[in-house]
Amino acid sequence: MKINFGLTYLLVGCLLCSALVAHADDVDQSHPMNFVKDSAITSLIKTRLAAEHFLSLRYITVDTDDHGVVWLGGSASTQLQVDKAEEIARKTDGVRAVKNHIAVRSDG
Repeated sequence: MKINFGLTYLLVGCLLCSALVAHADDVDQSHPMNFVKDSAITSLIKTRLAAEHFLSLRYITVDTDDHGVVWLGGSASTQLQVDKAEEIARKTDGVRAVKNHIAVRSDG
């Protein structure tokens, strides 16, 4: 049980750090609060996606612009996963709109 909590905290920490690093290149540095808010939204969505235990999580990308618009991209195994990712994003505080560009992978 302690291992599960430890792994969860480690995953959340990694997601938060990666979001900050990923956004560092394309952020309007004149508005640092936008950067923090957008990164927090992105990290929260990624954390909630991870909690769903999607095996195809590594193929889903999440980005948030400075107006609270979340852009979902990449691919998922099923339409159910695509819809769930969009639902999670829409229900996240601070999100004004969701642009879902996740494609369903056809592996066969």
